[in-house]
Amino acid sequence: MKKILLLSIVTLLCVANSYAQFNVGLKAGINYSTIKAEDNQFDEDGILGYQAGVWARVGKGFYFQPEIYLGSKGADLKYEVDGTEVTQSSKVKFTTLDVPLLLGTKIGLQNFNLRLMAGPSLQFNLDKDEGAFSQAMNPDFYRYRDFVTNLQAGAGVDVGNISVDLRYETSLQDINENDGQKQNLLHLSLGFKIL
Repeated sequence: MKKILLLSIVTLLCVANSYAQFNVGLKAGINYSTIKAEDNQFDEDGILGYQAGVWARVGKGFYFQPEIYLGSKGADLKYEVDGTEVTQSSKVKFTTLDVPLLLGTKIGLQNFNLRLMAGPSLQFNLDKDEGAFSQAMNPDFYRYRDFVTNLQAGAGVDVGNISVDLRYETSLQDINENDGQKQNLLHLSLGFKIL
């Protein structure tokens, strides 16, 4: 039964590839993320994170590119304790499952092209490490959402089976349940087309 299912999937992918450009690949990369507060409740520095997963691309000149990858995001926050001049630092980190749904266009030859893409990215927070930050501030107010909708936009280049993407991502909604904080990311990733 498993062999029949696998053979059916491979056949379907080959038929889809013959009618429209269809590619599947792996990707991995790094990101630089920050969290900003509307009323400057804290100073923040960005932190480096990672991402790794798979992507698919359907279309020739214009394409649809869904992705799914595991990643990490967050910020290094500095804040005053109880209104004093004593400053503390704490990292806020998320382990996320991200699902970008991108529309794009590409120009160039078959083995070398430039791409532009943009679209929503669904972020599922699998694990949240708020460190000492939420405890020192207000644990109820600084509770982070389990799901956030983001927007990604960027550019990429394909050389043979290798692709490199540079993207900017920003929150379309506040990432904490009581509002006031947004995350921003810069992604750099390397992909490899396997189909």
